[in-house]
Amino acid sequence: MIGTGCRAGQWRRGVLVALACLMAMPSAMAQDRIHLFAAASMTDAIDRAVARFEATHDVDVVPVYAASSTLARQIANGAPAELYISANVEWMDWLGEQGVTLSERADLVHNRLALVAPADTTREPFTPGGGETLAARLGDGERLAVGDPAHVPAGIYARQALQSLGEWEALAPRLARADNVRAALALVERGEVPLGVVYRTDAEASDGVRLLGLFPSDAHEPIIYPIAAIGAHPSEGALTFRRWLESDDAKAIFQRAGFGT
Repeated sequence: MIGTGCRAGQWRRGVLVALACLMAMPSAMAQDRIHLFAAASMTDAIDRAVARFEATHDVDVVPVYAASSTLARQIANGAPAELYISANVEWMDWLGEQGVTLSERADLVHNRLALVAPADTTREPFTPGGGETLAARLGDGERLAVGDPAHVPAGIYARQALQSLGEWEALAPRLARADNVRAALALVERGEVPLGVVYRTDAEASDGVRLLGLFPSDAHEPIIYPIAAIGAHPSEGALTFRRWLESDDAKAIFQRAGFGT
């Protein structure tokens, strides 16, 4: 009877140990999974950077792409992001103003604003601000695709550039406003609009558009992408990836995508 009771006690202790291990597993797995919220314009470069990083680190990086404004609002509302890359400084500043703890913040890359047309276009290269107006390049009823200037960084830069070039009033009613810069790019790729304002990196990443010209870099605020770790206690994996994104390997990936570092 004593032997049977001992065996039963050992069995129960074994079950409890096994259950404790199972309960701990999700927590351990969560520590190895990083949620990175990044501006939609960084999709291709970040996908390549994640693949390179994961090849040499036992960490699972899960990127989430959208407009910087959308991501910032989601983070402020409690979305489980550990890293955030914004396409402009203002949305990163806004996030800090909401009481979200930001650490190891730095400017990661920079970009240029570009005018694009569908890949099969017969339109000639055109540099905005070079003399002829952009409005003159649009026919009756045609629209210009942009990220929504009310909140999308690419659209905000586009509005600044058009204001600087004296074309905002003429073009504001003719904008096809998209939820993010990749959505604006898609409108041009599908031929739904004849022209679009996107980032140079978007133009270079797409086979569906042709780059017509770049906007003057002094026509708008500098297009800077800040990065920061989110929360009071970011995981070691998140901090390791955050620092790796400033390494020479990561810089080479960003530069091949058209970003400046």
